[in-house]
Amino acid sequence: MEIGIVGLGKMGGNMAERLRRDGHKVVGFDFADAPVQKLNESGATGVKSLDELVKHLNAPRAIWLMVPAGDPVDETIAKLKPLMQKGDIFIDGGNSNYKDSQRRYKALKKEGFEFVDVGTSGGVWGLAEGYSMMVGGDETVVEHLRPIFETLAPGKDKGWGRTGPAGAGHFVKMVHNGIEYGMMQAYAEGFSVMAAKEELSLDLAQIAEIWRFGSVVRSWLLDLTADALHKNPTLNGLEPFVQDSGEGRWTVFEAIDLNVSAPVITESLIRRIRSREDNNFTDRMLAIMRNAFGGHAVKKD
Repeated sequence: MEIGIVGLGKMGGNMAERLRRDGHKVVGFDFADAPVQKLNESGATGVKSLDELVKHLNAPRAIWLMVPAGDPVDETIAKLKPLMQKGDIFIDGGNSNYKDSQRRYKALKKEGFEFVDVGTSGGVWGLAEGYSMMVGGDETVVEHLRPIFETLAPGKDKGWGRTGPAGAGHFVKMVHNGIEYGMMQAYAEGFSVMAAKEELSLDLAQIAEIWRFGSVVRSWLLDLTADALHKNPTLNGLEPFVQDSGEGRWTVFEAIDLNVSAPVITESLIRRIRSREDNNFTDRMLAIMRNAFGGHAVKKD
C-alpha cells in the first residue's frame, strides 16, 4: 500500500522504516533536510515539498501527519488540501486533542476528504517492537488503511484497533497517557521510599529486576526503569524537572467535566508541574506557617 508521511522525526522516521521493510511504498517529507536524505538512503522516497509528496502518490492518497499538536496540524492540512482531491485521507498520528480531531473530521468531510485520528504509543521503541494504535474514524476508511495498521502494530491482530468514530482514537490515547502519569508517579514514589531506607542498603536496580518477572507490578515501564537504574543507580546529574505533553491535563479536565473522580492522575499531574518550580514558594509557605504556629525550625539559604 502507498502512504505519505509528513514529519520524519524519530517516531515518524521509524514508522516510515517499518512500513518500507514490509513492502509498502513510502513517500516522506520533512522541513529539515537530514531526515529526508536519510529516508532516501533507506530505499524509500524522501521529497522536499508537500507538492512533490502528493504527486508521488496515487489516488485515493493516504497521508499520515506526524507534526506537533495544535496549529501545526491545521496549517499542514491547509497546505495539503489544494494539492489533493476528494476521497484522499488525512491521518493524524500525533498527540492532538480529541476535540480538534472531531472538528477536523467534520470540516474535511464537508469538503469531500476523509480524516482518521490515531493515538500512537510506542515511542522510539516502535521500530523494533511495533506501535500501539488507537484509531478513530469511519469504519470503511479504517478498513481501507488496515494494511498500514497491521504493519505498524506489534502484530496484525494485536496492539491496534478502531475504538470508535472520529476523535475516539485521540480520546483513548489521552486517557492512556493519563494512566501512564499515575503509573510513573507510583513507581517513582515507591523507589524513593526504598532509596530513603539507607540502613538496608537496597539495590534498586536489583529490585526492579526482581519485580520484572512474576510480580503483579511488572510492566514495560518497569523494564525501562530497571534499565535506567542499572545505568545510573543514584540518578546523578539529573534535574528534578518533569515535562508533560498536555494529555494528562486534558484527562483531568475531562474527568472533571464528566464528574468522574481521578485523584491519582490529577495528583501525578500536579507533581509534574511542581517539579518545575525553582525555589518552591508553596513549600516555603508551609515551612513559615509551621514555624509561626508551632515554633518549628525553618531552614534558610
